[in-house]
Amino acid sequence: MGKAKNPRRVAENEAMAKTRMLRTSPQKLNLVAAMIRGKKVDKALTDLTFSKKRIAEDVKKCLQSAIANAENNHGLDVDELIVAEAYVGKNLVMKRGRPRARGRFGRIIKPFSELTIKVRQVEEQA
Repeated sequence: MGKAKNPRRVAENEAMAKTRMLRTSPQKLNLVAAMIRGKKVDKALTDLTFSKKRIAEDVKKCLQSAIANAENNHGLDVDELIVAEAYVGKNLVMKRGRPRARGRFGRIIKPFSELTIKVRQVEEQA
């Protein structure tokens, strides 16, 4: 008598990784995510390694996690993986402040983001 198996959230030839609470704005993170969308995973890893953006290191970790999930959990071939989707969402925003002149208060917002990366196995055309 157990519970029925949960259906997979992604297709049979896909794997996914999600990183939450990345300390950057979604707009800045999306610039880095757009850099790797649709590329082969080895090319995407190279681009992230040599990117000058600070958040590229965290995006690279998430991509490596998605690749490891594809290989270990779903039995996909690493050499045939592409970055199918890389999308960004908002997370919490810390509100801080700084006293300004004449009794005013300057708001400082510190946004957090989350990143989802899906990799898909595609057969190479000969």
